[in-house]
Formats: sequence, structure tokens, C-alpha cells
Amino acid sequence: MALFDGLMGHASEVSQDAIAKEFQPLMIEGEFVEKAFRLIRDMFVFTNKRLILVNKQGITGSKVDYLTVPYTSIKKFSKESAGIMDLDADLRIWIVGEELPIKKEFKRGDSINEVYQILSKHIL
Repeated sequence: MALFDGLMGHASEVSQDAIAKEFQPLMIEGEFVEKAFRLIRDMFVFTNKRLILVNKQGITGSKVDYLTVPYTSIKKFSKESAGIMDLDADLRIWIVGEELPIKKEFKRGDSINEVYQILSKHIL
């Protein structure tokens, strides 16, 4: 079901153990993964210090972009949908010094609310 959810744009939670091993080379002392979500091939990785946005590029996904966003650099974020429980939603994150937001599209609803809550916890 996780593969189907990913193809439909539903962000599915990723095992913390698997992500912790994969991201260990990128972590600094005292940093740990709190939660991670996969959205098709991309990922949101929340650590205790930053948000890491993973963008797999190309047909094979062999090229990977890791964008680190310190929580202190996020000036605002929004969720746009037809309602709180709407199945389609857009998440936008504005970074200090950047005019345009980072935009991620969710095709189905539940996980965007959890991503929004985690962002709220770290930003507010």
C-alpha cells in the first residue's frame, strides 16, 4: 500500500531507523531524525535542528539534491486546500532571503496535516 500511496502523492511515513542510517553522513553531533515522510520519490526529513528536503532527479533517481533548511530560516509556511480534510493540498514554505516559496503538492490529505504540525512545532 505504501507504494500506491506514494504514486498517488500521499506522503507516507518512513522508518526512523532506516532514515537515521541513510542520513548519518549528513548529520552533525547531537542531531537526530525525528520524523521522515516520502512523497513519491522526494522526502521531508525532520531533525531536531533542521528540515532536509530530498529531491530525487532524473528517470532513475540516481541524482539526489539535499536541501537543508534551518528552522530559524523559515519565515512562514502555508497549507492550501479546499478545507481541513481536503484530499488535495499544497504546502508552501517561505525562506528568509528568498522571494518565492518552496512548494510541494500533496494529492491526498492526512500526512500534510502531520507535516504542518511538525513545522508548527519547530517554527512557532
